[in-house]
Amino acid sequence: MDLNEAAVFVKVVQAGSFSAAARLLGLPTSTVSTRVARLEKRLGVMLLQRTTRRLHLTDAGALYYEHAATGLGHLLDAEAAVTESAGEPKGLLRVTAPADIGGYILAEIVRQLRHHCPKVSVDLVLMNQYVDLVAEGIDVAIRTGHLKDSTLIARNAGIARWATFASPGYLKSAPPLDAPQGLRHHCCLQFTPLGKEAWTLANDSGSVTVPMCGQVLVNDVRVIRTMAIAGEGVALLPRYLCRLECDEGRLVRVLPEWHGKTDPIHIVYPRQRFVPPKLRVFVDLAAEELRKWLETP
Repeated sequence: MDLNEAAVFVKVVQAGSFSAAARLLGLPTSTVSTRVARLEKRLGVMLLQRTTRRLHLTDAGALYYEHAATGLGHLLDAEAAVTESAGEPKGLLRVTAPADIGGYILAEIVRQLRHHCPKVSVDLVLMNQYVDLVAEGIDVAIRTGHLKDSTLIARNAGIARWATFASPGYLKSAPPLDAPQGLRHHCCLQFTPLGKEAWTLANDSGSVTVPMCGQVLVNDVRVIRTMAIAGEGVALLPRYLCRLECDEGRLVRVLPEWHGKTDPIHIVYPRQRFVPPKLRVFVDLAAEELRKWLETP
């Protein structure tokens, strides 16, 4: 029995293709394909049906994957247990987070991790779309919004509440803004994932939806913030993302009794029997740093 063949087969199934598995394993695609073919030859059955678009498990392949993945999981648990007993965080930690979570927040999390764990290397990948952590070989993710994958372990780090902001310079020359309906008379800098047609704001009494004219539409919240600081209009932004600018007087919160949507923020990682020290330390540090900026539920 060649455990390398089994491990490669499991990775191919998890990644969804030979090329994706090859990238994760750091092997040529031809090597990955050869090892799976050798495994099928040794077992005397076809495990994967190959098409031009994707792979399909045969019945035998599904049965083999179920047991092989479990067995390899136990081997990984055994190695993790040994590392856990050593108690020293080390090795590469791959982290993904939204690009708009705040550069200074992420930089501080990485700085603290490097300070506390000098033997841990960090690969921080910023992206706004969800990825399969197992298939992409990512150890941990910071995610905003409601979680979609219930198979992940999630630690709540707080909530991000959205509110309206503008620069003092813009407000000096703009019409008064005392109620949400007054936004119709302002240039509103719209973050398109929130909607192109309207903003919905709420307070203790209820909510109101204000139609937008769509003068400025941007799909990057960091650009929206920069434009608001430059005096280009009113922006609906996460409060934590504007805290420093408000402290420095570059932004002012308008309509302070009203707020936009509320996003929970979690630190998530794949379910595993033994949590490696590097991952455990990162989750603790990241949760503590995020709590400094976010609001409690």
